[in-house]
Amino acid sequence: MRWWPGSLVLGLVIISVIASTSIIVVSAAKVPQNLTEHSWIYSQGTIDDMRIYQTVAGFHGQKLVTGTRGTGTVSRTIDAEVYGGFEDGYNEIWANEWGVFQNKPSRYSPPITNSELKNALCAKNYEVGSVYSESYSGLVELIKDTSVSQTDNNSVYDIHSEVEGTARVGARVQKSSSAVPIYVMSGTYSGYLNMHMSLESGNASVMTLPCP
Repeated sequence: MRWWPGSLVLGLVIISVIASTSIIVVSAAKVPQNLTEHSWIYSQGTIDDMRIYQTVAGFHGQKLVTGTRGTGTVSRTIDAEVYGGFEDGYNEIWANEWGVFQNKPSRYSPPITNSELKNALCAKNYEVGSVYSESYSGLVELIKDTSVSQTDNNSVYDIHSEVEGTARVGARVQKSSSAVPIYVMSGTYSGYLNMHMSLESGNASVMTLPCP
């Protein structure tokens, strides 16, 4: 069989691409990530939210899932710290959830109105790998105070909202496409909601935020 110079060059290119791809995947999986969360909500109506914390992908490291779903009155506080992906193999999740949950039929129904007033915000930090979004619809009343601070080293999201209507909130922290998402949060709340949540991720995110 005769090899042409062009075929040899093509074969070397394919081999180098495969080799470089495998190296990238291995190194990216060890990118250190950390997160600090302080959140408090008081909700009257329907609630459906969930949080997922993890330090390593697959059947390794630590995992923690927490959530609340149903109709009633909820007063709940969550404090959490997550460390994962460090070179020395250090992985840790610490979390505390305190709450009072009362099951009651929902008294909330969307207002009968032609108004299409909505409010939404989305913030992304590609260097840190953090995303936060919030949206409000079916509004009777909304009082919102959201602060976003983002640099190449840190993301800080401080949210305080009081709403009568429907609120949707979501967040994710994932340093790269091949790293494990150490934090995923999504929630939908209909009725009355008073929410205060602080999220910080990056190089100096541990215990630098005040409790809400």
